[in-house]
Amino acid sequence: MEKFNRKNHWEQIYQTKQPGEVSWFQPTPDTSLKFIEQFSIPLDAKIIDVGGGDSLLVDHLLDKGFTDITVLDISESALERAKLRLGARALKVKWIIADAATFIPAEKYDFWHDRAAFHFLTREEEIVYYINTVQQNIKPTGILVIGTFSEQGPKKCSGIEIKQYSETSMTERLKDFFEKIACITVEHKTPFDTIQQFVFCSFRRPI
Repeated sequence: MEKFNRKNHWEQIYQTKQPGEVSWFQPTPDTSLKFIEQFSIPLDAKIIDVGGGDSLLVDHLLDKGFTDITVLDISESALERAKLRLGARALKVKWIIADAATFIPAEKYDFWHDRAAFHFLTREEEIVYYINTVQQNIKPTGILVIGTFSEQGPKKCSGIEIKQYSETSMTERLKDFFEKIACITVEHKTPFDTIQQFVFCSFRRPI
């Protein structure tokens, strides 16, 4: 049996589907922006959007005046689409092609944002590596926000198995390094008029 190649899978998705043809598309990433507003993230904060792909979050962050933004995705095609959309403004963003399961950061971040990358990590060693990477590369006063499919959400995305989380299970998973600030449940309406339930949780280091 041929081993699944995660990078090739996502390159194929982004090379063949337009933004409105994928379930995760959001014209305005309201939930993510509300977290940034809630924590009064300063405009010069180091922000990373893990699994950001060609999400419009980076556009909104630039519009608000944020000056140190990194977007990471496994798919080079996704990032190239985002760069093309942004035009000259793409030069203001750091772009990293990497798998979240093996990412080695070169700097430490004030705000680590992950909408729907973490739940694709289903093997224990990937989950452990990711959590260790976050805790080693987020500043002592940094904020971590993770959004995943909830236990009432889909069990697959783009044909790939995912790992569902609840407020309890996500908090338990991260408790060795982070304390929960708050969790919310979000009903995401897809471009196909279906509903996907997410759980978003914010964390910080224990005080």
